[in-house]
Amino acid sequence: MTSKNQTSISEFVLLGLSTQPQHQRLLFLLFFSLYLFALLGNLLIVLLTRLDNHLLRTPMYYFLHHLSLADLGFVSTTVPKILVNLMSPTKTITYRGCLTQMYFFLTFGNTDSFLLACMAYDRYVAICRPLHYTTVMSQKRCFVLVCGSWITSALHSLLYTLLTSRLSFCSSWEIPYFFCDVYPLLELACSSTSLIKTLAQTEGVADILGPFVLIIISYIYIFCAIMKVPSAAGKRKAFSTCGSHLTIVVLFYSTISCLYFQPASAYSAQKGTITSLLYAVVIPMLNPFIYTLRNHDIKTAIKNSITGHSHQQRI
Repeated sequence: MTSKNQTSISEFVLLGLSTQPQHQRLLFLLFFSLYLFALLGNLLIVLLTRLDNHLLRTPMYYFLHHLSLADLGFVSTTVPKILVNLMSPTKTITYRGCLTQMYFFLTFGNTDSFLLACMAYDRYVAICRPLHYTTVMSQKRCFVLVCGSWITSALHSLLYTLLTSRLSFCSSWEIPYFFCDVYPLLELACSSTSLIKTLAQTEGVADILGPFVLIIISYIYIFCAIMKVPSAAGKRKAFSTCGSHLTIVVLFYSTISCLYFQPASAYSAQKGTITSLLYAVVIPMLNPFIYTLRNHDIKTAIKNSITGHSHQQRI
């Protein structure tokens, strides 16, 4: 059999969305609405933390600021191409565009994971070591944690992108997802994928499970500390400071587990498409609303911004 290597590939076909004409407009409106809500919600948090120095100097909101930036990149990596394909008779993406999309998708997704671990560590210090909080969660340490999250994710994604670019694709170029990801591309490869699969089962698992384990350990200590609080009101107040973050953690890692931590024999393109939709589009859209709806500081910052803007207009 004559095979075509990666240099002859011009484009992939994305088959993750319905090809029925009657579904195209409905799907376009759905994705456009989700994208708009994700942009507005995350931009709101980014702008509020930039305009309010108190929020930006508070570790939890400093991490939230970068989480929103990562989510903005996350949805912008996939959804615009989805919208274009929904309005086009061909559902294609160029070879270079596919690798570029995969790189940024992995980068922003991994950054989310590391930042959630940073936020869990912040909550642990705030509840379990309150007297040392200012010293431990200094601005310098927060900066180092954020930089480490972005740099580690970028290097991790670059490694997988470079390895994927060396694969040969000689049969079908149809990807059963609505975006380019590592595992769907591995399914299409006709050259050896043993190296990248071994890497995914070792470094990749550690890259995802590392932050998750840190989150679990942090919440074990947090739970033990809260149980020692004598009053019920004190316990509720302590739990309320972790509620939004814990909700996001459950949503994020439950979908990522279904997407990546399953045996190859259990792989299903349809299941993967639905799960990846939740992971890549719905969760980044929900994150800002989970934080703003129950967060007193964010609500206060919104009121102050509106009040300050109205006051400037009167002057």
